Amino acid sequence: MRTWVEVDHGALRHNLTAVRKMAGKAGIMAVVKANGYGHGLNEVASTFSPGVEVFALASLGEAIQLRATERKKPILLLSAALPVEYGEIGRRGFIPTISTFQEARSFAAVAPERAPIHFKIDTGMGRLGALPEEAFAILREIRKLPLTLHSISTHLASADSDHNLTKKQLKEFDELISYLREFLPNVPVHVLNSAGTMLFPAHTHDLVRVGLSLYGVSPLPELQKHLKPALSWKASVTFLNDLPKGHGISYGSTYRTPHAMKVAVLPVGYADGYPWHLSSKGTSVLIKGKRCHVLGRVTMDQIMVDVSAIKGIKVGDEAVLVGKQGKDTITATEVAQKADTIPWHLFCGITARVAYKYKG
Repeated sequence: MRTWVEVDHGALRHNLTAVRKMAGKAGIMAVVKANGYGHGLNEVASTFSPGVEVFALASLGEAIQLRATERKKPILLLSAALPVEYGEIGRRGFIPTISTFQEARSFAAVAPERAPIHFKIDTGMGRLGALPEEAFAILREIRKLPLTLHSISTHLASADSDHNLTKKQLKEFDELISYLREFLPNVPVHVLNSAGTMLFPAHTHDLVRVGLSLYGVSPLPELQKHLKPALSWKASVTFLNDLPKGHGISYGSTYRTPHAMKVAVLPVGYADGYPWHLSSKGTSVLIKGKRCHVLGRVTMDQIMVDVSAIKGIKVGDEAVLVGKQGKDTITATEVAQKADTIPWHLFCGITARVAYKYKG
């Protein structure tokens, strides 16, 4: 096999248990959008299903894919839907995110009676949601429509990086919810994402809406010890090259061998989702438990690595791009930081030509 991802269901179950402890009495809304954060939508959802209350996705297409294997749990669409999608969303019983009375009225016109909706309030994200000062009036009008209010939420913009802003958002949202409870006493509320659940457990409300932590990556490095990364990314050595001193490697010859080197070619590149921005960043892979530096630019289909120090290397040997081999580990966070991006981006960027294996 040329390049492949391995996903550990045992790690997924461990992470779900860890999140359960963090969430206390709150239920879990498992975010499985973007192909389960690159881990495989239907496969990870089947593992999470016994321990979560709701699944959250981005789009109608993702929801249809999940419903093929997940028959019972509610499915909430986090992104705004197109008006032409409302009819099918309603018929299939999915829960759209609504921010305006106009959206709610359009959905009610084509959806079955008492179809569920999710109402979003914008406390600082600047994406979807009604402004707090408008929320009460909008909800009062929505209540006149033949719809069921499934839940109310807001989204934290900087839970992992700006605690002052997060506290401001939480305070504003909690005050608003306290007011709304007077005429919506039993509607579930959710606000905390993975970082929020770890840092602000006093604000769990009825559900926590978690994604990254379920896959074993903590947005807060100091809490990584509680989670187990579920995804490893590997490739096979396809070619070995003995190059002389001063030989250029990859496009632009941005790297030249400082001395004679043995170079291995791995069949993975930016067309597989291995970031081009890892070019010349001191990135490593693991071969026989040792770090081997990626040399020169990442190409569409291949990368070259220095294996001069690896004894007995041969074509077909396994290289670990993300994951553990021997006593060393290359984390998704490490790779993402070298590419000047985030673990979410790395996972979601893995393309369809990468094979998947599941264990545990």
